[in-house]
Amino acid sequence: MTNNQDDRVLVYATGTEYLAELLKQVLEDNDINVFVFNRQDSSYRFGDIEVYVNSKDFEKAKLICVEFENNTKIE
Repeated sequence: MTNNQDDRVLVYATGTEYLAELLKQVLEDNDINVFVFNRQDSSYRFGDIEVYVNSKDFEKAKLICVEFENNTKIE
């Protein structure tokens, strides 16, 4: 099995670093390999932190992301 960057798909993006890290932990707890890319500008903090998974785990990860988003809504 190859671990190719082209095999990665975006499942979540946020401007809040701690949410990306929390989701990463939840996905890893569900045996999903996670790749987090911080695309925020270091000076001005705009841009997103993106969470990617292998394409074979996309469906499972997307379901977890939906539940994660529902449970982390701040109103």
